Amino acid sequence: MQDTLRGALELTRPGNCVAAGVLTATGAFVAGIGDATLAAAVAVVTTAIAVAAGNAINDYFDREIDAINQPNRPIPRGAVSPRGALAFSAALFAAAIGFAAFLPLAALAIAAVNLVALVTYTTVFKGTPGLGNALVSYLVGSTFLFGGAAVGGLDAPLVLAALAALSTFTREVIKDVEDLAGDREEGLRTLPVAVGERRALWVGAGTLLVAVAVSPLPYLLGTFGAVYLVVVAVADAVMLYACYEGFSDPTAAQSRFKYGTFLATAAFVVGRAALLL
Repeated sequence: MQDTLRGALELTRPGNCVAAGVLTATGAFVAGIGDATLAAAVAVVTTAIAVAAGNAINDYFDREIDAINQPNRPIPRGAVSPRGALAFSAALFAAAIGFAAFLPLAALAIAAVNLVALVTYTTVFKGTPGLGNALVSYLVGSTFLFGGAAVGGLDAPLVLAALAALSTFTREVIKDVEDLAGDREEGLRTLPVAVGERRALWVGAGTLLVAVAVSPLPYLLGTFGAVYLVVVAVADAVMLYACYEGFSDPTAAQSRFKYGTFLATAAFVVGRAALLL
């Protein structure tokens, strides 16, 4: 029983859920929470639960691939049955829908699109070169939009969503390179499988360069203060190095890239806060 509960928790990937909730909170903060603190809190909880549901159903559909790439995941090691993971995911999706119903119409629309995307990612898009990466990138970027929509403002988070989506695309390509053996075994046509590892990594590098090039835009538009430029420059440097590292060690690059995205989120927060002080 204890292993089953631990396995269920692992299915949700709590770190990813917390990270997604932080991005939603950041979107709400940048948009200007004002008197909508409760709506922002509901949006954060909705995001965390929806991501947990998406992670669980992803593990359900990826159980055969994980048996090769990550045999210690809950389903391959037997902690959670495939049917149990599917039922757990359905319950989480139902909870996310319930919370989203309390939010403004724009936020509800984003939530509806995202819930469909989470369900169809593994079954439809994951094995399509580039499209699966693009869908995940959209989902990450949309967390900023969801937070903004929850408090009634989409303009300011829009650029942040684009920056997050571009950098996430690069991270997803590196992850696909890391998972190449299992994906090829299961017949998934991810970008590295379709065009080769190095070409895929170059596509990811080009996408990241676009994100780095436009990263000063929030400051130039007056959305963030000057401190944003300092912190985001560090984040850009970390992600660029991680992208370079991906050509030789995609596993290490994956870990380092997460630090870069964390710093980028911090840049959004301190940049906005600098204008409010």
